[in-house]
Amino acid sequence: MARADDPEHDELQSSSAERLLGTTGVSKRTVDAAESRGASRLWWDADADDYQAEHGAFLGDSDFMWCPERLREADAGLLGDVRGKRVLEVGCGAASCSRWLADQGAHPVGLDISAGMLRHAVAGGERSGTAVPLVQASADCLPFADASFDLACSAFGGVPFVADVGAVFREVARVLRPGGRWVFAVTHPMRWIFPDDPGPTGLTATHSYFDRTPYLEVDDADRATYVEHHRTLGDFVRELAGAGLRLVDLIEPEWPAGHTQTWGQWSPLRGRLFPGTAIFVCHR
Repeated sequence: MARADDPEHDELQSSSAERLLGTTGVSKRTVDAAESRGASRLWWDADADDYQAEHGAFLGDSDFMWCPERLREADAGLLGDVRGKRVLEVGCGAASCSRWLADQGAHPVGLDISAGMLRHAVAGGERSGTAVPLVQASADCLPFADASFDLACSAFGGVPFVADVGAVFREVARVLRPGGRWVFAVTHPMRWIFPDDPGPTGLTATHSYFDRTPYLEVDDADRATYVEHHRTLGDFVRELAGAGLRLVDLIEPEWPAGHTQTWGQWSPLRGRLFPGTAIFVCHR
């Protein structure tokens, strides 16, 4: 799952990754595909240990958690029957979802741009006893043959960090077999208008929903150290259609009763009022 975006954030939280990468501030400018890839590789390599230490227990070694609202694939069944299916996980991180899929009888491949996150994927395989094939690559340049997977999925991985989301969808459509399914979860686009705060401050709109300028952190030389791209709901729908993918469902998970855990900007306070996650279910 991604580090949440915050277009109005002007006072960076101190983290190991920010210190290591020399992050000094936020910049407001466009970012091309190459710069996005470079920043994502740098960030997730630098942040992998901290991210896993903070969120690894929530995500589990072999579990498929779609979002901070705790919607599990075991309960939602968004991918359908996965037994015997070849499944591509885009932006797999530590690959807990891929290992869960393997435990259900699927044949998953976990793909991530970060060697640091894939290192945790290897460690998770050793702990759980379920190892899965892992590939280092970007979501917009999939190194697989046409029609080589039955299903593709992404739980907050890859999609928000690529400059051209249409390229991601076209690549997914290319590697899916006819009738294949593509399901991905992202931060709900409406969250872009609010400060990245789980408390009362995060309930006041401060930014335009229609401003697609990415959230960008930089070092002293204005080199991108973290990039996250915003798309509206309409942008997602148009890009999916343009890639030849048919949207069949859009799920906005409600905050479940009794769930008190805060994850970044996700909290019971905000979750009771508006969605934090959008899950797109698509067919090729």
